[in-house]
Amino acid sequence: MKKAINIRIDESLLSDLDSYAKELDRTRTYIIEKAVSSYFHTLDEIISDKRIDDIKSGKNEVYSLENVFKEAGINV
Repeated sequence: MKKAINIRIDESLLSDLDSYAKELDRTRTYIIEKAVSSYFHTLDEIISDKRIDDIKSGKNEVYSLENVFKEAGINV
């Protein structure tokens, strides 16, 4: 199911978007969906790096599975 959204985009970027869409015989929506989907991979890497930095700085802790089970009272 698709939902409509409204965005504001710089005119030059919109012009580029239209050029790509025309060249590929695709819609703006198709190009934007592909671009956002591809960027999610980059965001995953950024989030992973942030989480690692948070662990290294002591902001977050890492718990072993053994400790989690122990704290939950689960015997394995």
